[in-house]
Amino acid sequence: MSSSVKFERDFSPRSRSIQTTVLLLLVSLWLTLVLNFTFWRAVWQAVGGWNNEHLLFLFSLPLFVFLWNYLLLNLLAWGRLTRPVLVVVILVSAVASFFMSRYGIVIDYSMVMNVLQTDQAEAYDLLGVDVLLWVLCLGILPAIIVSRVPLTKQRWTRAGAIKLSGMLAALAVIGVILAVAYQSYASLLRNHRDLRLMLVPSNVVGAIHGYAKRQLRTSVAFEQVGLDAVQATDVGHPGRHKVLVLVIGETARAANFSLNGYPRVTNPALPDQGVVSFTNVSSCGTATAISLPCMFLDVGRANYKTYQAHNRDGVLDVLQRAGVAVLWRDNNSGCKGACDRVPSEDVSHLSVPELCNADGCFDEVLLHGLAERIDRATADTVIVLHMEGSHGPAYYKRYPAAFRRFTPTCDTGQLDTCANDAIVNSYDNSLLYTDHVLARLVELLKGKEDRFDTAMLYVSDHGESLGEKGVYLHGLPYAMAPREQTQVPMVVWLSPKLSAQSKVSMGCLDQQRGVTLSHDNLFHSVLGLMKVRTSAYRSELDLFQPCAAARVAVAAEG
Repeated sequence: MSSSVKFERDFSPRSRSIQTTVLLLLVSLWLTLVLNFTFWRAVWQAVGGWNNEHLLFLFSLPLFVFLWNYLLLNLLAWGRLTRPVLVVVILVSAVASFFMSRYGIVIDYSMVMNVLQTDQAEAYDLLGVDVLLWVLCLGILPAIIVSRVPLTKQRWTRAGAIKLSGMLAALAVIGVILAVAYQSYASLLRNHRDLRLMLVPSNVVGAIHGYAKRQLRTSVAFEQVGLDAVQATDVGHPGRHKVLVLVIGETARAANFSLNGYPRVTNPALPDQGVVSFTNVSSCGTATAISLPCMFLDVGRANYKTYQAHNRDGVLDVLQRAGVAVLWRDNNSGCKGACDRVPSEDVSHLSVPELCNADGCFDEVLLHGLAERIDRATADTVIVLHMEGSHGPAYYKRYPAAFRRFTPTCDTGQLDTCANDAIVNSYDNSLLYTDHVLARLVELLKGKEDRFDTAMLYVSDHGESLGEKGVYLHGLPYAMAPREQTQVPMVVWLSPKLSAQSKVSMGCLDQQRGVTLSHDNLFHSVLGLMKVRTSAYRSELDLFQPCAAARVAVAAEG
């Protein structure tokens, strides 16, 4: 054999190719050992590290996860789609692993929903050099290698036989592992259900499947609510209209409101306005995409389904049906279905020099032109103001420079580069600004008392984690979410005339400030305050009803 023929044989592309099974094994190994750092850290803590007496269990865990990833890749990657699928899996897994590592999040269908509904400004806040380097080194470079490595061509029958044999072998080994250490694995998964939401790429695949299943469900008829809604006639105040401004906060957690006992004064202005702050209020979800539509519906957190966001009447629809004028003003990323059928306007891109810049508008823009809107009211009116609030991770962008009172601050969206004190300072500054906006709103409403009976009700959509137990931001599944993400502030102010007309005194509300409330109360409380009568209304969920009932009882006794 000539040397040239030998050289051609040894160094031809075919001689340097690898079998598809080998490529799947290598990618599985990369996923297992490199892109699952957060998962392994959580597992190590869950099993007690070297204190765990079952060494066979400990040493079998990496093999179990490796074979699990191998099975998943075999199910996803077929024929000519093998390389494209592996490239996508590596890239998505790299991105997921970064955000899980940095912010302590987990991946489920609601996180997919959050990602898809994140606007450009929010996405930009999450990007930085660190995420780009992470994805470049752990995602893009391996993906390039996978896309370029030659694969051995095989007949489809042989390729199928090899794939099936590999999967059966993996299943057999997994079966042996479970047979030997079943109790340890069962205990781990039963006591730490969150681990399945940390294992990439199966968590991403499961989340996408869960989201798609909810989105592609068989269409159901639109659910109308409160078809019998009417507004009770107010004979005591002829010619006067009620105006309720319902303010929906963003990412404000109750724990950092000084109105609720937080030692740092984050609410310097609201106490002077005579408001009542309820201290035990829970949210419907841990992300805007769930909490915002849920709080406007009558179904409650226990019965809420994501498809209902755009497929069921909410409290604004019922109010409008009863003859109450409704307006939604948005300085956030939309109403997520809550305002689909009522007048709305986006104020986040107004050109108000002192309030708006390249990053958007501060929340005070929601008050821009509001007085004139109220002056034009010819019926009882509910106006919703949807704030940008304390949306992270770029808390420093949520308030003007004048409210940078707690220092030093974290002036970047890359929270891992900041000390925890700086992160909390920036977050608390955003609450200072929310306090200012709400106080200004109350002052505005007080200025309208000569013509209108006015009220303000503020509640946040969900809370926020600020590094407690290594968790940041929000969006954890409700069952495992810390109180910081589910306990939200709720603040109420009623004008003296509306208080008298509704028979709900601020003093009585203050006595009720510690009662257990939730987003479930919003639908019924708004209807009750606006005197809308409908079979959909439940008085036991109306937060104002105990005070109104007490006033009636006292009057009857007198």
